[in-house]
Amino acid sequence: MKLVKYLCLSIAFISFNAIAQDQEQERKPGHTNHNKFRQLNEEFATPNMFRTGSGAPGPAYYQQQADYKMDIEINDDTAVLSGNETITYTNNSPDELTYLWVQLDQNVREKDSPSKDIRSSRITPAMSASRFTSSYMSERFDGGFNIESVTKTDGKPLPFIINQTMMRVELPAAMKTGDKFSFKIKWWYQINNHVTDGGRSGYELFPDGNRNYVIAQFYPRMAVYNDVEGWQNSQFWGRDEFALPFGNFEVNITVPADHLLDGTGKLTNRDEMFSKDMMKRYEKAKKSYDEPVIISTQAEAEAREKGHSNKKKTWKLYAENVRDFGFATSRKYIWDMMAVKIGNKDVMAVSLYSKEGNPLWEEWSTRAVASTLKTYSRMTFDYPYHKAISVHARRQGMEYPMICWNYGRPDKNGKYDDRTKYGMMSVIIHEVGHNFFPMIVNSDERQWTWMDEGLNTFMQYVAEQDFGEWYPSALSPGDKHYPSRRGPAKNIIRYMEGNQDYIAPIMTKGLNTYQFGNNAYGKPATALNILRETVMGRELFDYAFKEYTHRWKFKHPTPEDFFRTMEDASAFDLDWYWRGWFYTTDWVDIGLKDVKKYYVSSEPNQYAKNYASSRNLKLEDLDLVYLVEEGSEEFDEKLRKGTSADNSPTLKEYMMDNFTPEERKNIKQPKYFYNITFEKPGGLVMPIIVEFTYADGTSKTETYPAQVWRLNDTEISKAVASVKEIVSIKIDPKQETADINTSNNSWPKEVKESEFDNFKNKVKG
Repeated sequence: MKLVKYLCLSIAFISFNAIAQDQEQERKPGHTNHNKFRQLNEEFATPNMFRTGSGAPGPAYYQQQADYKMDIEINDDTAVLSGNETITYTNNSPDELTYLWVQLDQNVREKDSPSKDIRSSRITPAMSASRFTSSYMSERFDGGFNIESVTKTDGKPLPFIINQTMMRVELPAAMKTGDKFSFKIKWWYQINNHVTDGGRSGYELFPDGNRNYVIAQFYPRMAVYNDVEGWQNSQFWGRDEFALPFGNFEVNITVPADHLLDGTGKLTNRDEMFSKDMMKRYEKAKKSYDEPVIISTQAEAEAREKGHSNKKKTWKLYAENVRDFGFATSRKYIWDMMAVKIGNKDVMAVSLYSKEGNPLWEEWSTRAVASTLKTYSRMTFDYPYHKAISVHARRQGMEYPMICWNYGRPDKNGKYDDRTKYGMMSVIIHEVGHNFFPMIVNSDERQWTWMDEGLNTFMQYVAEQDFGEWYPSALSPGDKHYPSRRGPAKNIIRYMEGNQDYIAPIMTKGLNTYQFGNNAYGKPATALNILRETVMGRELFDYAFKEYTHRWKFKHPTPEDFFRTMEDASAFDLDWYWRGWFYTTDWVDIGLKDVKKYYVSSEPNQYAKNYASSRNLKLEDLDLVYLVEEGSEEFDEKLRKGTSADNSPTLKEYMMDNFTPEERKNIKQPKYFYNITFEKPGGLVMPIIVEFTYADGTSKTETYPAQVWRLNDTEISKAVASVKEIVSIKIDPKQETADINTSNNSWPKEVKESEFDNFKNKVKG
């Protein structure tokens, strides 16, 4: 037992000396806590009765309700939308309200809107004639709301004032908790051509004179009032999307009689709108789970295109507990549907598209809708609505409850390449997925874009992989898996290694971020994918993620609610992860700084001699095991031949004295010893994933938790005892952590071929 006694003595001696040396040194000034693993208490809002420390809604949580009754009409000759609405607002807050804020998002398209003036612009020395005229010679399109009246239900006017995209309506008497107030608004606006003028909704004009209308933000909408910031009356500048309360919608939409129309909610007068043939096909579609059923054929659509009816029809839709309303209408529509089993009920997957979308849309749109509903329901909660619609639009990808518009169009001959096909599939998956985030898990898009776009892009990646697995015929030859653009760690590296002057933390208001797509979509999606696959594991992540969606469906979560719930439901302290990925622009770079190889020796080494001498001890009394570094002056080639740890006389004696023969039989006998030093030039702390390859050709992967960096943010060491000789070591072999620099990831160091040499070898000869 001398070995244990003297080792304990030496540790105590070293500790005493270290304390004495520290006292002799000049004291450094104090500092605040910069440890990457410190808690996020300073960044998080204080828990309260509205939102708990666990991330769940509190006992006093409330949300307002806004119900709408609307009569809408589209004049197809002038492309003007006019409407009357009655809004019934319920004050469920504990606060007294003296005015209401209404969103007029269409005002971003006013002729004199300042939205275009916040963008930098410059003269381009050469440009196309069309761009030149649109930039410098054309009048700005005027598509803002024309508010004709704001009145009480008895017709008496209410005072109001409009500030850009927000309208404040003065209440005749203060609203107390539980009060309801109904008022009316009458308005109209010029619908924009979204293909030429841009916009999230509008129409596309076809050469045959027909229009495809995809209509949203078409009515004055109530703003959110909540416990976090009171009125959410942040202006709409065109980028950040929307924050809206839930409510019920009763909407009557009048369009030309030869149009087909669908939108948010149940079609309550389907018998009047559908022909007998369409009704038969519809009944068949409700029982078709494998193949879409055509409700309105291409031949019928082409026949409608040739006529322009002067008559009108009114389509009636009713929706409960939705946050918004959108619809699409045209005489050009082909219409197909199929049923999807979600939980214990059937949901209709629906597509509306013109012949210009075929054959691509007929083949894949509705199948993509159905697949998306299944994946998202598995990962979150059963889709609660009765349908989900994908509408073909020229340049649009935009979402509303139960309906979305999506791009992807073959050429005039019906041919399409992989980019068009996968682009169409991906945008449908993404926009249908928005039914869950933020249409149901109703985060504030105006403030925290990543909470809907980032979470949804992460889910899109999962759904794309499912789609490729469930529909292998959708994949192009050579693609074993769906080629997702966002989600995998390696796909975000170029962004994270970019110029720090043009990168903002994820926790930044969307309007104020650089590289919006990477910041709001790509990076948060990648962060969640790494969290699921590499840090937490699927079981813990999926349980916590589902818990978040169940807690906050049909409610208004904040970032803290998400962060706290993920930790609360998993017992995983993730403050270090949220801080690094969401609150900073740090990047991942973990490298191998040094690898030293050791062998057991029966001869005392210089380290042992110095150790004994410095403590006035006899070397023979210490009974030490000696390790010699390969390549050192002490190293002798003879030492490593047939050498293993149990060849040490001291160790043999210790094992004989302390272990039974049966116990000794089960103890491993390592021959090779390595001291591996990892460095971290990058700011993000991450797990260290290490692949060891052995001389016999086998390999093993070891993962050291991120907490290994908790006491040293620069470098750490690991001692490895191995039965087999290690011939190579590689960090992050499958590119799971978004490491931006792999040149320091290997031992021995890999010499990579330059891009020029790679090109030269490819074209050689």
